[in-house]
Amino acid sequence: MVEWTGEKSAYRQVADDLCARIAKGEFAADGKIPSLAKLQAHYDVSPTVARAAVGHLRETGLVVSHQGKAAFLTEGAESKAAAAGSEAGQLRRELAEVRGELRDLQARVAELEAR
Repeated sequence: MVEWTGEKSAYRQVADDLCARIAKGEFAADGKIPSLAKLQAHYDVSPTVARAAVGHLRETGLVVSHQGKAAFLTEGAESKAAAAGSEAGQLRRELAEVRGELRDLQARVAELEAR
C-alpha cells in the first residue's frame, strides 16, 4: 500500500491512510488503532515507519498512546480527522493550481527568451 518511489514519505502515507480510516469511524468500536505489529503487517513497513506514523497522529491530536498498551483515539478524533482530510484535499487542489500556473509561466518565459 505504501508507494516507496512517491514524493510523500512512507510514514506520512501510513498516517494519512490511518487518518482517513479514523474519519470513516473504522476504529470507533474499541477506540484504539491497531498495534504497531499489526500496522507493520498491514502496510508492509518497518517498525520505524509504523512508530513514526503513530507519532504523527499523536502530534496532530488524533490519538494518545500509552507504552505497552495501545494508541487510543482522542475525543472528537473522527471529526478532527475528517476536517484534516478536507483541509488536505483543499491544499492538494491549490497546489495543483499553482503547479499549472507555474507551467504556464515557464512556457511564457521560454517563448519570450526564444524571441
